[in-house]
Amino acid sequence: MFVCICRAVTEDEVHEHCSTGAMSVDAISDRCGAGEGCGTCLERLQQIVSERTATATTAA
Repeated sequence: MFVCICRAVTEDEVHEHCSTGAMSVDAISDRCGAGEGCGTCLERLQQIVSERTATATTAA
């Protein structure tokens, strides 16, 4: 499923960027451009980052 329509970034791509260290919306945006267009995806990007951060904290 697409998270960012403007840059055609999928949810899988966002998770992949998180897995390789991009743990903020800005870091994800730097890597793939998500969030740089209309901004509609920013809330979903933040949600993914928050979920990944919570999972990483719980696993540690």
